[in-house]
Amino acid sequence: MDLKSELLKSIWYAFTALDLEKSGKVSKSQLKVLSHNLYTALNIPHDPTALEDHFRDDNNGPVSSYGYMPYLNKYILDKVQDGNFVKETFNDLCWTLTAKKNYKPSKGQGLIAERDAFKLWCLFNFLSEDKYPPIVVQEEVAYLLRRLFMATGQEWLHEEELMDYFTQNLSLSGAVTVWQFLELMESGRLTKPASKESLALGIQSVFEELVLDVMQKGYMWKKGNVRRNWNERWFVLKASHVLYYVNEDLKEKKGEIHLDQDSTVEALLDKEGRRCLFCIKTANRTYELSASDTKRRQEWMDSIATAIWLQTENKSSVQKEQRQRRREQRQQAVHRRLEKRVEEERLLELQQEKEQQLWELEQLRQAQQEAQALWHTKDFQRMKQHEELQQALQRQLHEAQMDKLHMQLEMEQKELEAGAQRHRIQELEEMQRGLQQALGAEIQARTDEQTVRSAQTRLLQEEEEKLKELMKLKSEQRDLIEQSWQEKRQLQEDMASKVQALQQDMEELRENRQRNKQQLAVAERKRRRASRYVKRWNVQLNRLMQPIVPGDVQNQPSSDILSHRGGGAFLSKEFSIKKANGKSRAQTQDKSDEPKASTKSPMVTSDSDDYENIEEHMKNMSLMGAISL
Repeated sequence: MDLKSELLKSIWYAFTALDLEKSGKVSKSQLKVLSHNLYTALNIPHDPTALEDHFRDDNNGPVSSYGYMPYLNKYILDKVQDGNFVKETFNDLCWTLTAKKNYKPSKGQGLIAERDAFKLWCLFNFLSEDKYPPIVVQEEVAYLLRRLFMATGQEWLHEEELMDYFTQNLSLSGAVTVWQFLELMESGRLTKPASKESLALGIQSVFEELVLDVMQKGYMWKKGNVRRNWNERWFVLKASHVLYYVNEDLKEKKGEIHLDQDSTVEALLDKEGRRCLFCIKTANRTYELSASDTKRRQEWMDSIATAIWLQTENKSSVQKEQRQRRREQRQQAVHRRLEKRVEEERLLELQQEKEQQLWELEQLRQAQQEAQALWHTKDFQRMKQHEELQQALQRQLHEAQMDKLHMQLEMEQKELEAGAQRHRIQELEEMQRGLQQALGAEIQARTDEQTVRSAQTRLLQEEEEKLKELMKLKSEQRDLIEQSWQEKRQLQEDMASKVQALQQDMEELRENRQRNKQQLAVAERKRRRASRYVKRWNVQLNRLMQPIVPGDVQNQPSSDILSHRGGGAFLSKEFSIKKANGKSRAQTQDKSDEPKASTKSPMVTSDSDDYENIEEHMKNMSLMGAISL
């Protein structure tokens, strides 16, 4: 049995434990969790995409074991590598799933602890037949019990009770299931007088030997490779390697010795105060070891030689070979029993046949006597009938020859028809292959169509949701538009009222502007009239401001005002300062009026000039009055 078959037994228990309704099917969600746990326990790279695609919810319901096997073989069992995972961890996962549903330990103080029950379950799977549900035959149960007692240093003496157990329970048919086996072990019926502690030690020892492939274990002294000192280590021998630890709790691993077909084991002479020495030679290194006594050294050397032989023969383990040999022996025994039963039946048939022949001979003898009595009376009739029969036979022979000729013709015709039929069958086979290809293409197309329909349904749902949102937005938009129209009408009414008010204000402004224009025209006429008066007075003033200058004073410096007293007469200091201030103020006024001319109206500018002219005219008039005085 290969590694895949061993793993399938434990996985079968986990699968059936998930089948709560006992329908032979398990839901996809549970199989998805189981597959993920198997990936982890078997140390296989996880493929989440394949897992999700295979167990995608397509409303097909739960999956049977036949539906789960293709995925299990392709993605899990085909990728398992022996030695790349811990068998105990994998078995513990499957046991945890099946024990919750099927294992019901006794409420009292039984002989089997829960962890020992797990180990017995693993041993049961190892010894079970290659069929489902797994069963163990009577011979293997006896073998396991003998090994358990041998591990505790005792002898098993309950083989007759085991035979009675199978004889009393005819429904077992010479084999038990794992739950019946655990119930039998917990009852203590076949394990007396072993105690609970000794039985646990025996179970652990047999578990390590059969399930974990431990061929030998124990303390030995090992010589170091660098420091060349001797250290005591706990050694564990398996089929392909020797592991050594600090002590038997297996927590701190110190090294590993790989065994192959080129490895050898040899005994050594005592040296360096060590006895019972032997060495293991590999391609890279020679390991020197020291056993506790000569017996232990020979046991270790034999076990290591067996492991090397297994590597040379490319075999997995001694226990598996022994299990296979026991199965072959059982099959041979069954075959011999069947042959013996067949031989007995044949002898019985020959005896019956002989008796039947003797009876027939007796009947023939009596019939012969009667025939001899009748022979004489019927001899003539027989001869006549013989002649008639011979003639009839000749006629029949002639008819048979004619029938044979017709039969040959018919056979030739049938042969031609058969050739045409074979040709037709070939055409039909080709047509069938074409139809199968077309059917495969149609199935693929239907699968693709289903995928597209699913995607289209999802898109339609999304489109419907978007359409609902759009209708909602349109409704809100209509409400907003209605509200905006109401606000627009209100604004139009407000604007109309404001426009009307503005039109009234504009009318009032037009009337005010018209009145201002009329007032401006009146003011301009007054300004022009005043300007004409000012110009007239300026002319008269300028004529008066030109006195007669005497001839002896022409070379004197001129002054602004001339009199009969000469230049500068009648000009007091106050009058000259005012005159100077008046000139400077006039110049400043002229400079300040230049940039403002563009901003002020012509009417305002001309009015200020008239006022200045009038002021200057008034000053001149006062000056003239002073001169006249």
